[in-house]
Amino acid sequence: MSDEAENDHLAAPTFDPDDVLHVDDNHFSADSVAIVTGGGSGIGRATALALAANGLTVVATDVDDDGLAETAEQASDHDLTGTVETVTADLTDDAEVEDIVESAATFGEVRYLANIAGLQHIDPIDEFPMEQYDLMHDVMLRAPLKLSQLVMPHIRDTDDGVGAIGNMASVHGHYVTSDKVAYNVSKFGLRGLTQSIAAEGDGTIRAFSVSTGYVKTPLVTNQIPDTADQRGISVDEVVEDVMLGQSRTKEMMTPVDVANLFVFGFSKHAKHLNGGDLTFDGGMTFTYE
Repeated sequence: MSDEAENDHLAAPTFDPDDVLHVDDNHFSADSVAIVTGGGSGIGRATALALAANGLTVVATDVDDDGLAETAEQASDHDLTGTVETVTADLTDDAEVEDIVESAATFGEVRYLANIAGLQHIDPIDEFPMEQYDLMHDVMLRAPLKLSQLVMPHIRDTDDGVGAIGNMASVHGHYVTSDKVAYNVSKFGLRGLTQSIAAEGDGTIRAFSVSTGYVKTPLVTNQIPDTADQRGISVDEVVEDVMLGQSRTKEMMTPVDVANLFVFGFSKHAKHLNGGDLTFDGGMTFTYE
């Protein structure tokens, strides 16, 4: 494989407002606030920008202050209808998680929460470092629960009690692959959290999860070389045979493709999406050869 081809596999796409799904929804206004975790890069950044493009006030949060600054800069450069505010926070610290929601509430009515922040580590179970497992669990499963606990009362306090919580799951919340036990367990757990919120949301606070295959984000592209080393194959083989081997659609999704699912999921058009999962995986989960 040429260096050019390898670089293409490892390069993340840029955000283009023309790719955003735009929805006519009375709640998509500057008075409504959406909290987006992982907003400093990848799907989190694209979701923050896509929601702002739909007129919402977005509070993007991440542990990466520089990444958040770039997200805010992109929002300004693209002259989006809504705005992106930023709160730097560590999702493993409950006090900082509380600060996220308290800060968000100063910008308007908190109606939406997108739990997107994630990380990855690749090792077999018998070698998997427990401190890394605990970190991934805290960021990808415990923090979404804590944020949901804090956000649900804000949604109930709005004039009509309408809002939604979207959780970034994965095809690995449906079936698993080797060497990713912490990721697999967290994503299965997020689907359980989604359904639990739906059960307690009284029909006005909805919850949904989003399960995609491989998306061209830094989280994914950064693991390609590690997976190649683990399996003793090339980067090209990782992408074509491991990542897309079961997919009928032979290309990765882009971050804005996923962001559009959150736009739809938060909108009035998804009022019957409650506890369900938006599985956009190119056929990975439901077909086989």
